[in-house]
Amino acid sequence: MSSHGSESENNNRDVDLGGDCRPGSPATARLTVVVEDTRFSEEKTLLVQSCDYFGALYRSGMRECRQEEIHLQCLHARGFFITLAVMRGEALGLDADDIVEAIQCAAFLQASPLTRHLVDLVDSDNCLLMFHTAATFGLLELYHAAALYIRNMYADIEVEVRQTLPSELISFVESLTPSAFVAVGAHVTCGTSENIHAASRTVCYLDETGNTWKTLTDLPLEASTSMAGVTVLDNKLYVVGGVRGLHKDVVDTCFCYDVEKNIWTELAGPGQPRFNLGLIGQNGHLYAIGGEYERIVMSSVEILDVQTGRWRFAAHLPRPAAGAACTKVTRRIFVCLWRPMETTEIHEYVPSTDEWRLVTSLIRRQSYGHCMVGHRDDLYVMRNGPSDDFLRCVMDCYNLSTGQWTSLPGHFANSKGSLFTAVVRCDSVFTLNRSATLEYVVHGKTWKPRRQMKGFPRSGSVWTFLLRLPMVQIHSTND
Repeated sequence: MSSHGSESENNNRDVDLGGDCRPGSPATARLTVVVEDTRFSEEKTLLVQSCDYFGALYRSGMRECRQEEIHLQCLHARGFFITLAVMRGEALGLDADDIVEAIQCAAFLQASPLTRHLVDLVDSDNCLLMFHTAATFGLLELYHAAALYIRNMYADIEVEVRQTLPSELISFVESLTPSAFVAVGAHVTCGTSENIHAASRTVCYLDETGNTWKTLTDLPLEASTSMAGVTVLDNKLYVVGGVRGLHKDVVDTCFCYDVEKNIWTELAGPGQPRFNLGLIGQNGHLYAIGGEYERIVMSSVEILDVQTGRWRFAAHLPRPAAGAACTKVTRRIFVCLWRPMETTEIHEYVPSTDEWRLVTSLIRRQSYGHCMVGHRDDLYVMRNGPSDDFLRCVMDCYNLSTGQWTSLPGHFANSKGSLFTAVVRCDSVFTLNRSATLEYVVHGKTWKPRRQMKGFPRSGSVWTFLLRLPMVQIHSTND
């Protein structure tokens, strides 16, 4: 484990990970859990809320639920320490031994916070271990997440996969389809009389084997991607806001494309109509961030619960922003603001407290920023330059663990691959413009060109994202 030390390595000692011990504070019901030779003291409420095992125990009426101390026989103390730390909100990095013990605890205790944390930690270094261990202990959410990760980079690790995994696990990975690189250009709806097959209305995916762009679906007649918010959540495509018609009226509804069912549905729009907004999908919610309305740049933020279809307002941005670069890393939401002059500020939205927290600031000569993407615990911020050179992009990297900025060497020419939009898939980054689709490999803090493919045949702004396409959908577009 990379930080915070482990009390579980010390035998026969009490481990108290919480509680208000100030004089006069109200008493909190606590439970002592003994794992191997280590005793952990924790609030019962946290255990019950975070672990189905303890929730079932205290609903059962069994004798153990009235005890102040229980023993867990089949777990390791180090794994249980990791479980408690994650349940209390610590973002731990885990080594190979930690991963195995954490997966065992997550499966036995049915600890959802720990499972989600493990899913967030899947990367090219540990995906095979995560997949095999999750299969062994029956942790299905992690099992599927790790399998999809392996499938997305299968060409790079196929030899290792065949040397490491049993045949039934290999078969499961090979039965999956990798996430496809998908793009949609700016399209302004002019009315129901427009050509339903207009090329600008199509959402396309890159057939990497055939090096060609193919049509996935057409936008609904009422939808517009011009200055809209576009994102993917739970393998569904969402289009929110934007403008349409000759007078650029604001679209007050949003649209969802279910790739599995190959259907579009219409949803209620934000309470505040907006265009040129940022849009992020996370944990069953859409976050509509800033934007414009009637020539006013806004700081308001709204959240859509996609299950209920209801929008609600959240904490405002620190300042008004239109077209702000935003991304997510391990379920954390970040937005990059480019004011005041020559200042790059990265803010994080904290859902538990409904607030925006300043993460870091960088003073750097620039005109404006293009986009921001995350890879592992790094945020990559792209901007034009130097000296307002719009044909080249430069990048800075901010590491969330160390709090350090790094400037990437060299420049990235827009004539070959635009960094106005970028998508991360495993250790690869896909960028594109009309001339070319470029794939980079992230190695350390460097983006190394890997291959060049066909450019996207559309002019104007482009939104890019990843979707897992069903086999039947791929076959139908190939016919």
